[in-house]
Amino acid sequence: MAMARASSGLQYPERFYAAASYVGFDGSTSPTKSLTSKFSNSTALLLYSLYQQASVGPCNIPEPSSWKIVDHSKWASWNQLGNMSSAEAMRLFVKILEEEDPGWYSRVSNSFVEPVIDVPMNHNSKAEPIMENGKSYPETKTISTENGSQVGAEDKDVVVEGFGSVRVYDQWIAPPVSGQRPKPRYEHGAAVIQDKFYIYGGNHNGRYLNDLHVLDLRSWTWSKIEAKAGAELTESTPPLKLTPCAGHSLIPWENKLLSIAGHTKDPSESIQVKVFDPQTATWSALKTYGKAPVSRGGQSVTLVGTSLVIFGGQDAKRTLLNDLHILDLETLTWDEIDAAGVPPSPRSDHAAAVHAERYLLIFGGGSHATCYNDLHVLDLQAMEWSRPAQLGDIPTPRSGHAGVTVGENWFIVGGGDNKSGVSETVVLNMSTLTWSVVTSVQGRVPVASEGLSVVVSSYNGEDVLVSFGGYNGRYNNDVFVLKPSHKSTLQSKTVETPVPDSVAAVHNATNATRDVESEVEAGYDGKIREIVMDNADPRTTNSKGDLISSLKAEKEELESSLSKEKIQTIQLKEELAESEARNSELYKELQSVRSQLAVEQSRCFKLEVEVAELGQKLQTIGTLQKELELLQRQKAASEQAALSAKQRQSSGGVWGWLAGSPPSQKADDGSNFNHSP
Repeated sequence: MAMARASSGLQYPERFYAAASYVGFDGSTSPTKSLTSKFSNSTALLLYSLYQQASVGPCNIPEPSSWKIVDHSKWASWNQLGNMSSAEAMRLFVKILEEEDPGWYSRVSNSFVEPVIDVPMNHNSKAEPIMENGKSYPETKTISTENGSQVGAEDKDVVVEGFGSVRVYDQWIAPPVSGQRPKPRYEHGAAVIQDKFYIYGGNHNGRYLNDLHVLDLRSWTWSKIEAKAGAELTESTPPLKLTPCAGHSLIPWENKLLSIAGHTKDPSESIQVKVFDPQTATWSALKTYGKAPVSRGGQSVTLVGTSLVIFGGQDAKRTLLNDLHILDLETLTWDEIDAAGVPPSPRSDHAAAVHAERYLLIFGGGSHATCYNDLHVLDLQAMEWSRPAQLGDIPTPRSGHAGVTVGENWFIVGGGDNKSGVSETVVLNMSTLTWSVVTSVQGRVPVASEGLSVVVSSYNGEDVLVSFGGYNGRYNNDVFVLKPSHKSTLQSKTVETPVPDSVAAVHNATNATRDVESEVEAGYDGKIREIVMDNADPRTTNSKGDLISSLKAEKEELESSLSKEKIQTIQLKEELAESEARNSELYKELQSVRSQLAVEQSRCFKLEVEVAELGQKLQTIGTLQKELELLQRQKAASEQAALSAKQRQSSGGVWGWLAGSPPSQKADDGSNFNHSP
């Protein structure tokens, strides 16, 4: 066994530290100023809290005062992350940065040397060919899986032609491919038209792409398409600009490709639809009518008849969505649907599929910090959501997974839970809502990645799954194929027959929130579509009696589940009624408190006016007091002067008395003297 050297880009936690340093957590500047200068307030707050969670851990500091708005907002955002692990916070931090600033990695990549890792390679050039039906085939290199089976990996010495190399069932094989491979990427669009596997756009090292590649599924040869922007489809359609995007959906339609929505560096206000014509290698803008949904990425787009059903995703402001829209491809008209029932919670990077051209299934997906493994069903005729019970080996929570349908079976591949990639490939029987595990891989294999794509093609009448790309710590551009076994590839036909009890129970299970009894009665009395399963492998054929017994057992189990759901619904209704009553009482108390508060506010205002008036009066009294003190001093001075004058007068009379001339006599003498003749 030799070892090859392969560049994988920065791994965690180094990638997180590089991202944190890029946004301003390097100590050179204030992190808050750096964040708010590069991102919106909500994104900056989320990046701050994730950095704290990754570097410090769960929030355990006291809650700051509410009047400190910025500090309190930071604390609340960090505290909401709870016990999220450091590794999960690192991955979310980098993921958000890549969505907000796709070019960050390329701008900082020159400041460090990317590490290289050792990858085991098989260089046994003398491998014996495998004999099958008298023909020899070169040996394909494989890697181990959990159940002892093998998963194929590319070997340069192997030369195989097309799907003929896939000779085992339920195992991922890496066939040899030739030609110029696309760049490693994830969140790209993928679709198949006439044995041609098309790859468009995606995310590579945080940078959005707009290149288009095609893999010939017969020769396993890659080639790049030099697509050009053609004339608009209608005179009123503006010229098309091939904007790099990721998180979009690629749908085959009438031998053309439709690219719907997706994240871009400069997002538009509403969803854009582009059309690629493989015959002319030309992109054109599709003119639509009605109110188009807000622009987004990570949504699901499902082709149902001649309509596209769009659900959920994340808009340019990182707001998660759970709205429902339909684009009629014949009239090119948008229609927003307000379905009854309880819809799935807002999410992105989920998977969607249609069953029997009537039921839309939504599985998994994630929010900013949580991944889901719930299953929701939308009845496209009644336009009503339900959440049926899942049976079998229910998958773990995941987002960024890929799904593809084969008959009535829905295969789910890859995805992640913000900690690691999901190694199991699972399948859901959409008639019985029963999960089972197809295969499981070990190690960091590209099929255990987020943002990979999976399509279905056929070879000699057998269906084959083909995966490409993904991100599991590094970006991938590998191709893997899996041939589902006959047992797990039951083909479906639609016929009109009276409904057996077991089938009616299965269909009733898709809407547990309705009136259960009326649904069951209607199912027994009427006729609905019955899915008849043809098993192509005679070794796995069960007798009719065993099938009926199995369906009856499933029916009893479903009826028991429905009864429990009904009881739980009644309890929830009672709790809701009690909550509404409590809310009504609390609202009345709130109104009373508001009235009292208004009265108190009015009284306080009056008191403030009175206090102001008293203050003015006190100021006047102070002035009067000063004037009074001045008058009192003047009066005292006057009294003192009068007393002094009186004392002087009294002192002059005494001296005259001593001289023998009393004042009165002296006065009399003077009088007489003046009046003598």
